[in-house]
Amino acid sequence: MITLDKVTKQYGKQEVLNNITLQFEENKIYGLLGRNGVGKSTLLKMISAQIFQTSGEILVDGKNPFKNPDAREKICFVKESGFGAPLKVKKIFEYAKDMYPNWDEGFKERLLTHFKVPVNKQYDKLSRGNKTIIGLIIGLASRAEYTFFDEPSLGLDAFNRYEFYDYLLEDFQKYPRTIVISTHLIDEVKNVFEEIIILKDQSVLMNGNVQELLGEYFTVQGNAGAIDEYVNRYKVMEVETFGNSKIVHFKGNLTPEDHRTMVQKGIQVQEIPLQKLFVLLTGEEKHV
Repeated sequence: MITLDKVTKQYGKQEVLNNITLQFEENKIYGLLGRNGVGKSTLLKMISAQIFQTSGEILVDGKNPFKNPDAREKICFVKESGFGAPLKVKKIFEYAKDMYPNWDEGFKERLLTHFKVPVNKQYDKLSRGNKTIIGLIIGLASRAEYTFFDEPSLGLDAFNRYEFYDYLLEDFQKYPRTIVISTHLIDEVKNVFEEIIILKDQSVLMNGNVQELLGEYFTVQGNAGAIDEYVNRYKVMEVETFGNSKIVHFKGNLTPEDHRTMVQKGIQVQEIPLQKLFVLLTGEEKHV
C-alpha cells in the first residue's frame, strides 16, 4: 500500500499541492484526474522519489522511498516526457530489464511484435506515438507492484489506445498490481478504473469507488415544469434550457419513487457520465 499523510509541495512561494492525504491500495486500478497544472505529475513524482515533498509523509509498503531502494524498485513510473537520453530503443529495454525485478521479457517481445516497434532506431528520432508505445510496453512488462502511467495516450491513434488498454486489463487479471493512470481522455478509460481521485485547487476534491461515486450524480431531461417538480429537492449542478425542455445535472440520493415517477412522466433519467461529471466538478462554479 502507498500512503500519503498531509503531503504538501511548494516550488518557492508557489503551492502546487496542499495537505494531500491518500491511500493507493494493492491490486486496484486508479484514475488520477484533474485539469492541466493541478499537480497530477507532481504527485506521482513525489511517490516515486523523483522529487521531495515540502512537508508530510509518503510511505511505500511502510517505507520511505527516498531512503529505501527496495521501496523504489516496486515502482515503475511511465512519464509523459518519455526518455531524454539519445539511445537506441533496444538499449532502453536492456536498461529497463535490469531495473525491474519482475520484468517479463517474453511479454515485452510479444508487445514489441504487436505494436511493430523499431528497436534498432534512435529513440529521439521516433514519432510521438512510438515514443509513447515504448513507455507503455515498459510499464506493462515491468510487472512492477506499483505502475504509474502519466498521460498514456499521447500521440496514439484510437486503435492503439484501445489495444493498450486491452493488454493492460488482460495482464492485470493474470498479474494483479496497483496501477495509476493519469489521463484527460476519461471516457475512453472509464470502464478501466475501479477507483478515481480528482484533484482541484491543490487538494483532493473526490476520492472513491467509481460506481459508488457515479451513483450519486444524475442527469434528467424532459419537460421543464415536470423536472422542476422533482429536482429542486436535490443539489442542482447545471441547467440547460431548450424552450419548454430542460437538461438538469444534479447530486443526490435519487429515491426510487422519484425515479419511477419521473420516468412515468416522460423524463429521461441516467447517471452523469464520468467525463461530464469531471467537467462539472472541476470547472468554474455556476449559479443555477
